[in-house]
Amino acid sequence: MKVYLLPGLGADERIFRYLQPRLHAGTQVLQWLTPEPHETLPHYVARMAERVAEDEPCLLVGVSFGGVVALEMCRLRPLARPVLISSIPDADCLPPLLRIIRNTGVYKLVPPQLLKLLPRVGQWYFDISNGEAYQLFREILRDMEPVYTRWAIHRLLHWDSTDIGQGVQILGTRDRVFPPGPSSVDYLIPGGGHFMVLTHAEEISVILNGMLKSASHLL
Repeated sequence: MKVYLLPGLGADERIFRYLQPRLHAGTQVLQWLTPEPHETLPHYVARMAERVAEDEPCLLVGVSFGGVVALEMCRLRPLARPVLISSIPDADCLPPLLRIIRNTGVYKLVPPQLLKLLPRVGQWYFDISNGEAYQLFREILRDMEPVYTRWAIHRLLHWDSTDIGQGVQILGTRDRVFPPGPSSVDYLIPGGGHFMVLTHAEEISVILNGMLKSASHLL
């Protein structure tokens, strides 16, 4: 069973540098496409799904916004199983802070590039320790594409998850972006922040490899 990896909002394959080598399966990172003007999320996801065969059993592993896209993609690829890392299972789980940002529309006034000037704010919010993780975070900020980022933020905040399928959720106890709430989480990683796909790759790989092993017996 192949594993398709979807990075977080504004991120790329670099966040999988420790997870990808640990997975006991073939892997492919699905790079973000440039959104078309006024493109809807379902239309965008349909373009992303063109790289996944309709008859291919696989894991769609999405980080943060990538988890949202993985869930949406499974509407079109029913043999795919979505796995959400540092993400939410439906729009009702959007945390209070992001609801405020959505309802006030403040995100429309703040250019995404501003975060590049305030890396320490992002470091706190994403719970990133100093060292290699922080350096990678700064590299991702530097390379962040503003057109895609602004589009993705809007689509995340206004996600219509009606009749969305169920995914396996892996969340960190210290995630400030999508903090654990009253609803149950499939796997809770102690000490994991929003960047835990990098900092807790070993724990996450154990979960994913267990899923792969179980799925192999069914194929």
